[in-house]
Amino acid sequence: MEETTGTIPFTYGGETYQTWYKVVGDLKGGVRPLVVLHGGPGTPHHYMIPHGDLATLYNIPIIFYDQLGSGGSTHLPGKPPGFWTVDLFMDELANLLTHLGIEHDFDLLGNSWGAMLAGNFAAARRPEGLKHLVIANGGASMELWQIGTRALLGRLPPDVRDTIERHEKERTYESKEYKDAMHVFNMKHICKVDPWPQELLQSFAVMGDDPTVYRTMVGPSEFYVHGTLKTWSIVDQLQNIAASTLLINSHDDTAQDIALMPFFLKIPHVKWVQFAHSSHTPFFEERERYMTIVGNFLMTL
Repeated sequence: MEETTGTIPFTYGGETYQTWYKVVGDLKGGVRPLVVLHGGPGTPHHYMIPHGDLATLYNIPIIFYDQLGSGGSTHLPGKPPGFWTVDLFMDELANLLTHLGIEHDFDLLGNSWGAMLAGNFAAARRPEGLKHLVIANGGASMELWQIGTRALLGRLPPDVRDTIERHEKERTYESKEYKDAMHVFNMKHICKVDPWPQELLQSFAVMGDDPTVYRTMVGPSEFYVHGTLKTWSIVDQLQNIAASTLLINSHDDTAQDIALMPFFLKIPHVKWVQFAHSSHTPFFEERERYMTIVGNFLMTL
């Protein structure tokens, strides 16, 4: 399958940055492309690479990109918190669509924070060219997200739960005891594949080299968000989404049902699929079923 990589100039606030991207497939082949939005914020595209299966199986051109501040795009560790807004990332996405010449006919798929960004873009910008929207393992508000993640603590062994809660309260996030307890949580609620896939490890490693975006917008953890996304919500805008929408989450997902329910109740054309044997990354955990569901959805009119 043909692959093309490059960077796109992105001007924001009077300064010009670079957005790294990769296209798998042919954008001029007559098939509507899918733009894939990674999570985090700040967790680069590597872990989303399995979505390249859709190019092979359905001949859908796939566009991966690293959002500003992550991966191969411009890093800006010195920017103040007020720089890192949802509007920044929506403008970057719009710039990518225009640069690639696909703004009049495209689909979006976002995972985790990428799903939140995709939903916000669809609701606030109302792009006429957006035909299909996939909200994969993301929520409609940070308040609902935190209710879900904190509820997951109750499913952990009592000693693990108590350790996490104690260190969250004391904000001792660098403690080995806390990190060991979070490893148990992550293996149950982020990805159940053991050992973790190399693409997922790579994304976390790259983000670890520069955690600016995640630390600024979320904070040290997702149980109690302290960053600029603390009050983020699109619940009151969801009725504006005109695109046919697919919701995806899993029983053990950090994106619990409470976080997705507003999408289901308020988007006019919506379908919800749950994965029984996955957590936050069903494209690793139940890869074949995930690709079939997403691919068939994207091929509908």
